[in-house]
Amino acid sequence: MIEVPVTSRIIKSVYFSQEDGQLRICFKNGEERRFEGVAQAKVAEMCSAESPGQYYIEHIRRQFRRIAA
Repeated sequence: MIEVPVTSRIIKSVYFSQEDGQLRICFKNGEERRFEGVAQAKVAEMCSAESPGQYYIEHIRRQFRRIAA
């Protein structure tokens, strides 16, 4: 997994694996969530969005299968 730069009020760091589409999001409150089947384009859109946290809520959280951290 590679770290993807992100500037967000709620997201601390983002890691993405191109090989299997796994996305790991570490939040500033200490919570961590993992998703599978995420396209690289979605990760790039989230990280460059005006509000990456809002993008996560609207386009990642319920659209992709969450896996155990």
